[in-house]
Amino acid sequence: MNILTPQDETDTEPANWTMRAWGLALLGGLSGLLIYWIIRPDKYLPNLDHADLRAAAASFVAMAALLFGFLVERGRLGWDVAFALVGGALVGLTVYFNGPFGEGEDAWRVACAALAVAICTPLFQAWRGAQPTEGALNRTIPYPEAYRHAWTDVVLWLSAWAFVGVVWAMATLLGQLFKLIGIVILADLLDDTWMMLTLSGAALGAGVAMLRDRDRILALIQRVVTTILSVLAPLLAVGLVVFLAAIPFTGLGPLWGATRSTSPILLSCIIGALCLANAVIGEEQPHESRSPLLRASVGALGLCMLPLALIAALSTGLRIHQYGLTPDRLWAVIFTGIACAYGLAYIVTLAHRRLGAAPYLRTANLRLAMGLAVLALVLATPLLNFGTMSARDQVAMLESGRVPLKQFDWAALRFDFGRAGKDAVARLAKEGRTKEIRAAAAYALKENSRYALEPRQLAEGKPQPYNRDHLIVLPSGSQLPAALYDQLSSYSACYTSAACVVWYAPGSREAVIVTNNGSTRYRLSNAAWAPNERNPVRTAEQNQRIENGLTKGKVEVRTITRRQVYVDGLPVGENFD
Repeated sequence: MNILTPQDETDTEPANWTMRAWGLALLGGLSGLLIYWIIRPDKYLPNLDHADLRAAAASFVAMAALLFGFLVERGRLGWDVAFALVGGALVGLTVYFNGPFGEGEDAWRVACAALAVAICTPLFQAWRGAQPTEGALNRTIPYPEAYRHAWTDVVLWLSAWAFVGVVWAMATLLGQLFKLIGIVILADLLDDTWMMLTLSGAALGAGVAMLRDRDRILALIQRVVTTILSVLAPLLAVGLVVFLAAIPFTGLGPLWGATRSTSPILLSCIIGALCLANAVIGEEQPHESRSPLLRASVGALGLCMLPLALIAALSTGLRIHQYGLTPDRLWAVIFTGIACAYGLAYIVTLAHRRLGAAPYLRTANLRLAMGLAVLALVLATPLLNFGTMSARDQVAMLESGRVPLKQFDWAALRFDFGRAGKDAVARLAKEGRTKEIRAAAAYALKENSRYALEPRQLAEGKPQPYNRDHLIVLPSGSQLPAALYDQLSSYSACYTSAACVVWYAPGSREAVIVTNNGSTRYRLSNAAWAPNERNPVRTAEQNQRIENGLTKGKVEVRTITRRQVYVDGLPVGENFD
C-alpha cells in the first residue's frame, strides 16, 4: 500500500535546484582533496612543519564544508556561509589549542566543540526558517522546527554515509572487474589516499544533496524512525523502574563491585531515556502518541532519569574521594551534572503538570539545549584546564602522604594529564618533598613508556629487578652485564613475563630478549642498553635522497640475509638484521 498521498508523491521528486546537487558533490570532492594536501599523509610526518596548524586547518575545512552542505538554502545563502565558517573555525581553533598531539592533551574539548556545533545547527535552521522575508528579525526559535531539524539532520547524516558506502562498494567492484582483464589503473587509484578522500567527500556531498532535494522522503524516514523508537520506550521504562526498585534490596555495593564503568552505563541509560521520551511526545500536540502505555512510559522515563544521574554522581564522587582528580573524572562530573539538570527539569515538570506535561517538556528541552550548547562552547575553550587541576590535586595527595609513593600513579601524571602533568613531574624531580619523591619523579620524567611506570615496576626512583628464577641466559653459562640486567624489567624486555630467555654472547654489544609476546633486540650504545629501532627515523637528507631516487627510477630489489628467533622450531617475533 502506498502511504504517500498524490500530493506527497509529487513532492518526492527532486527539487528544481540541480546546482545544489552538483555543487555539493564538487565541494565535497574538493574539500577531500584539500584536506589531503593540508595533512600530506604521503610525507613522513615528523618532517612536516606545524602539524597542529595542519590538523586545525583540515578540521576547519571538513566541518565548514559539512555544515554548508546541511544548511545551504536559497534566499539565506549568506547566513548559511557565515554559520558554516563560524562552526568550522570553532572546531579548527579547538583542535589547534588542544595540541600538541601525542602529549596526553584532552580530546574531550574537541568533542565539546563538535557537540556545540551539532546542537546549534538545528537551532539555527529553525530560527532561520522563522524569519520573515521583510521587517525585523524574529528572535524566537520554534520548537517544532528545531525538533524536526534535529531528527532529520541525524537521519540525513546516517543516510549520506550509507550512500558513501554504496559508492565505495560499486567503485571497488568496478576496480576489481577491470583488473580481471589487466586494467589496474582504477584499482590502483582507489588505493591512493588522495583518491579515498576525494571520492568519499564527493559521495558524501552528493548523498546530502540528493536527500535534501527529496525532503519529503527524508521527513518520512524521520517519522518512521521516531515511531519505531517510541515503541521501545515502555521496554526501557520497565527495565529502569525494576532496576531502581531493586536497589533498596541489593544496596549500592554490587553496583561498585561489578564494573568500573558504572557511571558510563548509567549515563547511557539516561541518554536513551531522553531520546525515547521525546520520540513519544513528538514536536507538537498533533504528533503526540495517543497510546496510554506510551504516554505512561514518558512519565516513568522522566522520573527515572534523576535517580540514575544521582547514582552516577555518587559513583564519580566516590572515585574522586578515593583516588583524587583526573581529567576523565572531571569530565564525568560535567556529564553527570548535565544528566542531573535534565533529570531535575523532567521530574519537576512531570510533578507539576502530570498528564499535560508534554508542552512544558518541549519548552524545557529547548532551554536545556541552549544551555548545553553554551556550556559545550565554554568547555571547548582553554578557560578550564582539567589537566592542570588534576595534576595539582594529585601532587598535593602525594606530598601530603594521602597516597603512598609506591601506590602513586606516575604513568597517569606523566602521560594522561597533558603538558600540565609533565610539568608537574619535572617540578617534583627538582622540588619534591622527599628524596624518594624526587628520585621517582626523575625516573618517570625520562621514561618514554607508560608501562614502565606502573607502581609494581617503580620503587624509590628505579624499576624493580626482574626475578632471576624466571630468567634463562643462553648460551649456557653466559653472564649478563649489570646494565643489561637492569633493563629486563622494562616493558620492551622481560617486563612481568613468567619466562624470559636472553641470548647474549659474552662481550657482545647486542642481546636478543625472547618472551611469549615475541622477541626484541637490545643494543649497547653510549654505555646504555636500549631496544633497537626496527624502523629508525630517517634524516631530512635521507628522505630527500629517497624522493630524488624515486623520481629518477633508481629502485632495485636485493636479496639479503636476515636473522630471526626460533623457539622449538617455530619462529617468534619479526626478523631483524
